[in-house]
Formats: sequence, C-alpha cells, structure tokens
Amino acid sequence: MDEFGKTEAALVAARRENLAALRSRGKDPFAQRRCEVDATAAELLARYAFLVPGQDAAAEGWSLAGRLLSKRTMGKTVFGDLSDRTGRLQIYVRKQDVGDEAFADWADLDRGDLLGVRGYMFRSKMGELTLHVTAFVAIGKALMPLPDKWHGLQDVEKRYRQRYVDMIVNPDVRETMMMRSRLIAEMRRFIDERGFYEVETPTLLHVAGGAAARPFVTHCNALDHEMQLRIATELNLKRLIVGGMERVYEIGRIFRNEGIDTSHNPEFTMLELYAAYWDVWDMLEFNEALIAHLVATVTGGATELPHGDATIDFTRPFARIDYFDAMAGYSDGKYRRDALLDPAGAAAIAHELGLPHSPTHGHALDKIFERVIEPHLLAPTFVTGYPVAISPLAKRREGDPEITDRYELFCAKMEISNAFTELNDPDDQRARFEAQVGERISGDEEIPDPDWDFVRALEYAMPPTAGIGIGVDRLIMLLTDQRSIRDVLLFPLQRQHG
Repeated sequence: MDEFGKTEAALVAARRENLAALRSRGKDPFAQRRCEVDATAAELLARYAFLVPGQDAAAEGWSLAGRLLSKRTMGKTVFGDLSDRTGRLQIYVRKQDVGDEAFADWADLDRGDLLGVRGYMFRSKMGELTLHVTAFVAIGKALMPLPDKWHGLQDVEKRYRQRYVDMIVNPDVRETMMMRSRLIAEMRRFIDERGFYEVETPTLLHVAGGAAARPFVTHCNALDHEMQLRIATELNLKRLIVGGMERVYEIGRIFRNEGIDTSHNPEFTMLELYAAYWDVWDMLEFNEALIAHLVATVTGGATELPHGDATIDFTRPFARIDYFDAMAGYSDGKYRRDALLDPAGAAAIAHELGLPHSPTHGHALDKIFERVIEPHLLAPTFVTGYPVAISPLAKRREGDPEITDRYELFCAKMEISNAFTELNDPDDQRARFEAQVGERISGDEEIPDPDWDFVRALEYAMPPTAGIGIGVDRLIMLLTDQRSIRDVLLFPLQRQHG
C-alpha cells in the first residue's frame, strides 16, 4: 500500500479509469506520434538564472517534454514538477491560459505521466524558476504507480531488477549511467587521438583464452559445435598485431562464469589495448595519463576524487611498488621472494593465512596477494614485477627469468588495470601453455584450454608489443564514487524473479 492506504491494484485501476476518461475526450496519450522539444530543464534553468522573483521572460516561448513527478492543484491553478534527462523543472498551469477543456484534463493526469509542454520562464515569488505553461499534451500514461521510497535495503534487489523505475525516482542513478556513457566516449576520444584503431573481435569462440577464468559454454546449432563466450579479447587482438595493424583496442563485453560481489559481475566491460613497439613502461605512462585525464574530466580539472569518507589523490606520478617488496613490506618481512616462488612455500603461506586449498602455485599466489596487499592499496598504485607463475602471456624480465615485465594498477583496494610486455616467443608460449595443461589437470578450473592457433600466429612473428586490460566498470565505480559494481551497470545479473 502507499501512504494513503490504497493497494497497488486499486491505484492501477484508478489510473486506468483516468486513461479511459482522457480517451473519451479524444486525448489518448498513446496516440501521440511525436512531441516538439526545443529545450531541456537544465538549459532553461541556466538561461534564465538572472530572473528575479516576480520577473518573467514572456517574450520567449519554449517546448520541452518530461515526466510529471508531482502536481499540486489549487483551484484554478496547478503547480507541478516535470523531469527530463537533465533535471527537474517546476511548471505552473493556469485555467485561464490553457482553457477549460485542457485544464479539465489535469484531473486525469497522475504522477509518472509523460507530458509535452510549452510556455515561458518566470521566477516565482518564492524564488523558484518556473515554466508558465500555455499549452500541454499528455504523451504517455503511467499505468503503474511510482514508489514513494526506493532507497531502502529491502528494495535493493527490486531496484536492480526494475532499473527503469530506479532511474525515474532516483535521478542520481540516471546521472551515474549518463556519466558512464560520457566517460567511455571520452576514453575512446583519448585513445583515438593516439593513433589506435577500434576493432570488434568474436564473442563466440572455440577456445576462450587470454585470462584465468571459467567460461560460459553454449552450443552453435549451425556448426553443431560447443562454443565458449570470451573471457578476454587479448589473443585475437594480438593476432591483429601480427597482421600489421600495430595499434588496436576494443571496448567490449566479457563473460566469466564467476561469483557476484561488489567488484565482480559475470558480464562486464573491458578495455583491451595493444601497441606494437611499446614495452610495459610505455604502457604505464599511457595508463597513468588516461586515468588522470578521466579524473580531470569528472572533476573539471582537479586531481582529487571523493571515495566515501576519504579522498583519493591522482596527482602524477602514481605510486609504484615491486610485487615482492610489497609482499614483504605488508607482512613484516615474513613473506619473501624465495618462499613465494616455491610452490610448497606458497602453499604453506596460504595455509598460515587460513586460505582455502589452492590447486596450483599460481592460484595460491593470487589468493595470498588478495589477502596481504590489496586491502592497503587505496591510492593509485602500480604493482610491478609479477612472477611468471601467474603471468602466462607476459615476457620474462631481462636477466630474471622467473619475473615478468608486468604491472597491475590498484586503486580503492581493487584492481583497475593489468598490463605487460607481451610474450612474443612462440616456443616459450607453447611451453607455458603446456604447463597450464598440467595445472588444469591438477584441478584449477580457471585455467583455459590452450589456444594452439595463437602459438601458430606468433610463429609468423609478432613485434615487441605492450598490452593492457582495464576494467571499465570498476573504473566507472571509482570515478563516480560508487561502492558496488551493480551501481554502474544498467542491468546487473539477478536471480530470476518469482
């Protein structure tokens, strides 16, 4: 029930009666084909900010459209609030201006209905900028009532499931989604200006590789063959580097059959980018410049972003720390390189930390890192020098074959990006794939099947190349100060209702 004690069924019945009444007078809202719009709420509020109480701009008429979020009838006048994608604007309707017949329609309009209005701006005696309506038309009827309260924890699942209602009643949610769109467009512009080609690679693959993740499996009827949804775009993008495109990127949906939490959703957006003739340090400079640019885009040029009760500073250069130095530093010197590089030693450390049994050396290292280091990485920090055991596609560091030229960027205690100088030696890549086969047999279900055609591609020679993957959703979380990945996804994965 709403605050007046009516059930939803009663409210819907009343709205349908109002629709029937409008139709009986030839005012069917669903019959409208288009609506004249030449301004938005935000544009009018900015344009007429100079008006003082009691002053109007009657010489200039404007048309806009939006959703009626409230109406207050006082005899022969009505005040209401109209909301469009840019914000909310108060409207004022007077019987003597719109006529008896049109004014009668207000009795059959409900909160949530869509209207097209025309009028001029004035500032009310109370000081609020308002559109004085001279004509209006109903262009859509809300047959379902809008909730009065939608933020409570008891409604959180319903908010994600009915995102369309969430955006109607919570303008900040809609603004976050529009900011996401603007930031991805800005990301593309930044990358395009540096000579990269945006490409599209397959989502359906015979072998989903390029990451450690369990894939979703489906069936292609045309080929009568089991297929996998991609877990990364990496291997196909590097095939394009072999083919001579030299600078490529893709912003695409990735699918990993994994758990759901505040930083994971089984379907998410990833930016992957590859540049021939770069190494990991070139990519680090690019990565830092891109993040700093996006922060400046959000803040209007500042380098700091709010993060809950804290503030994160993105002044360049970002902090840098070696993987093994971080392991030792955040364990009071206990977890050192020799022990971590030894499978038995890593297993012992994981056991000491109370972590579940890991089927492989690499899996143990990942879990140790998540427990020991990640909780400390609030400020943007590049962690460099990852072991080969957890970097099957990265080039070994010169003079230190157990370490790779790889970094991960962390911020707000979560991974934002992963980059390395790409392994382009086909024999080394083949050997690492073969080692992964053994790890898969050992029970690590996140190890992908080897993509032997990728090894064949490397045999045609791939130039020195650096690559990066950036979790777009997590980056948007960071830039919009959201705590959950579901708050930056339009339609996060949910259990089926009912």
